[in-house]
Amino acid sequence: MFDLDNWQEIWSSVKKHKLRTLLTAFGVFWGILMLVLLLGAGKGLQNGVYQMFSSAARNSIYIWPEITRTPYKGLAPGRKITFDNGDYQAILHKVPDIQYLAPGLNPNGKINMVYRQKSMAFTLKGVHPDLQHIKTMAFPKGRFLNILDLQQERKVAVIGERIREVFFPKQDPIGQFINIQGVPFRVVGCFTTEESASHKEDAETVFVPLYTLQHTFDYKDNISLFTVCPRPNVPAEKVEAAIRSLLAARHTIQPQDAEAMGSFNSEKEFNKYVNLFAGIRLFIWIVGAGTIVAGIIGVSNIMLIIVKERTREIGVRKALGATPASIISLIIMESVVITSAAGYVGLITGMGIIAAVRNLLDSSGFKSEFFKDPQIDLQVALTAVIILVVTGALAGLVPAGNAARINPIEALKTE
Repeated sequence: MFDLDNWQEIWSSVKKHKLRTLLTAFGVFWGILMLVLLLGAGKGLQNGVYQMFSSAARNSIYIWPEITRTPYKGLAPGRKITFDNGDYQAILHKVPDIQYLAPGLNPNGKINMVYRQKSMAFTLKGVHPDLQHIKTMAFPKGRFLNILDLQQERKVAVIGERIREVFFPKQDPIGQFINIQGVPFRVVGCFTTEESASHKEDAETVFVPLYTLQHTFDYKDNISLFTVCPRPNVPAEKVEAAIRSLLAARHTIQPQDAEAMGSFNSEKEFNKYVNLFAGIRLFIWIVGAGTIVAGIIGVSNIMLIIVKERTREIGVRKALGATPASIISLIIMESVVITSAAGYVGLITGMGIIAAVRNLLDSSGFKSEFFKDPQIDLQVALTAVIILVVTGALAGLVPAGNAARINPIEALKTE
């Protein structure tokens, strides 16, 4: 490997047949380039889809009331189901394996809010303090609602970043009062969320304690939504089924009437995407590997031609005492050099294209729910490097074996 003469001979062989070497190497270059680009695009698609689940815990469950579709125990279909605080207490005490349970009340439409001479309609939600452990939020100012705010029905509010920009562009909002339908609420915190499908809605949302909203604006004990997070290592599907069963019994809903309650299981949906992208990655590797193998076959064929052209030279070497191992190493080294050089160029080109696309997306401000930050992992790059070296050696193995079996006497007779 460290014999300078061998490297000079390899360089001489490559230099002598520039076009042939270039065309041979192109197959390997193209295979690695396609593999890198496909993996980068697949990673961008995966990041974009996973971004949709970044707004809350990936094992969170959402359950809300709908309308019954099936008659049950003498009750006609078409009944509108309404959840209440009694349901919250029942779930809290009768459904095990719940880590966080956040009932919420979401009034229909936007509510007019006033601060001094400024007035605008925003979304108002009554929530439980447990929501901060389920929903992904940051608090550049102040805090989220706490249990005392809920129990004492305090008139306090946590506002989204858009509301802060409109009402408090040049001042600290903490401690200020905003007027919600004639009732003053003291701002105790400002929250922000990551870019996701719900980001814009979150920015225009005001959170107040659930019981405060219920009793201040005469919503009785109504609850619009239960947001649940199971304990670690507990399947979300198990907890969802237990809650639905309990609520169905409390509201006299036929057990098989799936449309009487709506639900969304983040863990179940997330696992679907995990399995999908595992399949996509496998497909990409199969396609990339197939392209690389095609290139390697081309290299192997060219090496066979090179061995045939150098039959007399190899015979002279063997007549002068060259061992089969030295002949084999020379041919394999040349094969590895061609495949590795072509592969490295393809790898670097692919990574450069992906980096350029990522920078272009960032500089243009392009945002997509399904594509974000295409990239190549270091592990993937190292795997590609190993593939190059191994396949290069394999490509030269058959030609090298043929070269080692050349009979010196017969080779010297070759013209």
